[in-house]
Amino acid sequence: MAYYLLCLTTRGGVPLFTRTEGDLKPLPFPVIGSLNGIHMFASTHDVSLLSTSTDDSKIVWKVFHESITLILVSQEEECNDCHLNRMLETISSSLVLLCGVEEVQTIKNVERFKKELKVCYGLVDHLLQQTDKTMFCGVTGAVDVLAAPENALLQNFLDAFVEAADSPYGCLFVHGKTAVATKKWWNLTAVEQILLAALIKSSAVCSARDIPIFLPDGSPKVPHRLMSFQLMKNIIVCVICGPTPSLATLEPEVTRFWKSSYDSLKSLSQLHPRNFPNSITVDSNILGFLLVNTEINRCLSSIQPSSDLPGGEENLSITERSNVLCAFYKKTVGTFFSTSTEGSEKGPSEFSHKPMDTYITTDTYKCYAMQSESHQIYILFSVNIPTFAMRSVTNKTFKLLSKDKIIQI
Repeated sequence: MAYYLLCLTTRGGVPLFTRTEGDLKPLPFPVIGSLNGIHMFASTHDVSLLSTSTDDSKIVWKVFHESITLILVSQEEECNDCHLNRMLETISSSLVLLCGVEEVQTIKNVERFKKELKVCYGLVDHLLQQTDKTMFCGVTGAVDVLAAPENALLQNFLDAFVEAADSPYGCLFVHGKTAVATKKWWNLTAVEQILLAALIKSSAVCSARDIPIFLPDGSPKVPHRLMSFQLMKNIIVCVICGPTPSLATLEPEVTRFWKSSYDSLKSLSQLHPRNFPNSITVDSNILGFLLVNTEINRCLSSIQPSSDLPGGEENLSITERSNVLCAFYKKTVGTFFSTSTEGSEKGPSEFSHKPMDTYITTDTYKCYAMQSESHQIYILFSVNIPTFAMRSVTNKTFKLLSKDKIIQI
C-alpha cells in the first residue's frame, strides 16, 4: 500500500498536515496546491470533483464539516472509490474523536489548530498503515471480532467490572479484536468501535491509560474518557466514562474483578489468529476467510483456519493470505457486491440485478465470494481445490459458521 494524505482548510486551502504511507517522496508544495486548486475551482463552478485516475494513481477529494478538505492519493490498483472514501470518512472521524467536532468545524486560528491536530497523527498513521495482517476492519468497515467459547463466561466478568466503573460502555479486546462487549458498546456505530480499537492499538503499550475522547457520532461535542487496562499481553479491557471515577480509583479494582478469569483469558489469547472455535472444522483447502455481517457491520476473519504452517510450495504465508483476501475483497465490493456500510439491499449501480457469487483462479490460489441478505463471505482456497467444488465448499462453510451459536455475527 502507498498513500498520500493531505488535509487542508476548505475555504483558504491552507495545508494543515500531510501524511504518507509506503516508500514515497514527499509531495512538493506546488503539487499540493494544484490538487486543492483543482477541487476549489470545480466547486466555484458548481461542480463536485469526487475522484480521478492517472496512469499509476487514484485521487479522491472529500470535504468534511464544511471546514476541512481531505485528499487521498492511492497507488492501489484494486481500490474502488468506495474504499478510498470510507478511509477518508474514518480519518475525518478520527480527528473528531480526539479534537471534537466544534474544533474541526470552527477553525479560529489555523496555526493553533495545526498544533492540536498533532495528537491525531499516531491514529491517522495507524489507519493508513493497516500493519496488522490479522485485522480487516480497515478494509471492510466492519468491526473485527473474535468468537470463542469463553466469551459467555467473560461477559459476566466484564459486566461486573463496568458496573464498578459506573459506566454502561465496556469492551474486551484480544489482539485488537472485540471478544466481549456490553450492549451499549455494541450500540456505538461501527466507525466509533473501529476507531476506539485503533486508538488503543496505536498507543504505546502500558498497564493503564486515560484518554480524553469524543464519540464522533454519539457525542461529538461532549468529551468522555476512554480508560484501558492491560489484563494480559494483547488483552485489554476498556471502559468509557464521564468525569468519574478517576484512573487511580479504578485501577486497583482490575485485579479484584479479573484475577479469577486468568485461565479463560489465556485460552482466549491462544485462539488468535484462528479467531473461531477449535470445535469447528473447515475444509482443508481453505487458507483464510472473511465473514461479514452487512446489517450489524461485524467481521469474523481467519488467515490460519487450520493447524497448517504457512509457507511451502503449495501454501501462502500469513502476510500473503491477508494481502490476497484484502485485494479480493476490494475487487469484489463496489464492483459486484455492495459495501457493508451501504446495506445489503443496495447493489452497484451498473447492475439491474444482485450478483450472488463471484470467483477468481490463479496459478497459486483461488478465491470465491458469496452473499446472502445479511452476510458476505470471502474464502481463499489452496490452488489444489477443483474449481467446480469451490461453490459448494463456500456454501457449506458459510452455513457452518453462521449457524454456530458461539459465532454471533
